[in-house]
Amino acid sequence: MHCQSGSSEFDLGQWSDAQLARVERALERWVAPSGSIVPTLAQPMRYAVLDGGKRLRPLLVLAASQAVEGNPEAALRSACAVELIHAYSLVHDDMPCMDNDVLRRGKPTVHVQFGQASAMLAGDALQALAFELLTPDDGSVPAPMQALLCRMLARAAGGQGMAGGQAIDLASIGQPIGSQQLHEMHRLKTGALLLASVLMGAACGKHQAQALLALTDYGQAVGLAFQVVDDILDVTADSKTLGKTAGKDAAQDKPTFVSLMGLRNSQNYAQELLSQAQASLRHSGLPNTSALRALADKLVNRAF
Repeated sequence: MHCQSGSSEFDLGQWSDAQLARVERALERWVAPSGSIVPTLAQPMRYAVLDGGKRLRPLLVLAASQAVEGNPEAALRSACAVELIHAYSLVHDDMPCMDNDVLRRGKPTVHVQFGQASAMLAGDALQALAFELLTPDDGSVPAPMQALLCRMLARAAGGQGMAGGQAIDLASIGQPIGSQQLHEMHRLKTGALLLASVLMGAACGKHQAQALLALTDYGQAVGLAFQVVDDILDVTADSKTLGKTAGKDAAQDKPTFVSLMGLRNSQNYAQELLSQAQASLRHSGLPNTSALRALADKLVNRAF
């Protein structure tokens, strides 16, 4: 896929391949390396993280850091930390007490493969490891930056973010909710961690207030668009394509953008959010937003 930026041509595929190779090497090295912890915990941790996933959140971190010429080590650690929080949330969400799903990233879910107790512990350990990665003691990431990154990630993952959104989601099953409630649920459940990915990348470098405001607007639009597209794909794609159980939302009577707005209106809404995200980047004043622009386009147009 190609995206124009000024007079130069940006190749998202080439950029993504290079960034993902860095992320995969780092995750392989940092997630429960051989001999570091007991195998009964290491195995489900590595199973949950390695060899699967689109890695959208790490890519957003690295793209935002690139836009502000950020600290490369801080950006890589932030990218991996965000992915670990995402992975732990999937492990717990898939368990019988939550969504009770058996397929994730094209393979059996962690609790199916290793049992519920091991899945719970693996998720707990991945969450802790995320913050350990953000606090290296080798001087590569300044202490004030470490503290800021930890605070941003904790806020996005906790009761005012992902966990809070999941609680609303569970309480909403089978209940009629309006557009405002649906937006609020997904702003927390899905959008908070995607927004944090962008802002953590930005926090790895120096930027003006105008740029931070624009990147916040971009992250909010992308976070909401991701969920709209996810709802669209749940009714238009099969399980093999998704890597998870298709049609699950409708089967569980979960409120979605498609159930509230209809398929065509949801598709139009996703395009509107993409336009908002791209407009925010144009207003950022940052010279290098090609990767952020191309990621937003790919995210939305995967549903069409």
